[in-house]
Amino acid sequence: MLRALADEMAKAGVVPDSDLTYRRLVEREELGSTAIGSGVAIPHCKMENLRRVEVAIGLSREGVEFESEDGKPAQLFFLVISPTDSPAAHLRSLAAISKWVKADRHVERLLALEEPEDIWALLQEEGG
Repeated sequence: MLRALADEMAKAGVVPDSDLTYRRLVEREELGSTAIGSGVAIPHCKMENLRRVEVAIGLSREGVEFESEDGKPAQLFFLVISPTDSPAAHLRSLAAISKWVKADRHVERLLALEEPEDIWALLQEEGG
């Protein structure tokens, strides 16, 4: 899943190099899993030459083993890539995502959606 997310961020022009992005994500995971439980993971890293925090969402219907403390495979991934010179924005983004996914059955509702446009609409509607 990390490879797919890194590739998509590069295809979208958010990061210049999917391989470097993937390596940074793997390095962060080696420090400890970014799974927060209930089928959610928030993989993240910092990169040079970004102007702002960037977020992507990935879904895995079958789930991916992500060393979550509750033992559940991760199905919903919020990828956060932040500028290296913005540690406060990085932490605020992680905290906001964590708070959002724990409220009002958001994870369940997102996993029920099929189309990216519907996911985007839910995020906009719920202030995500």
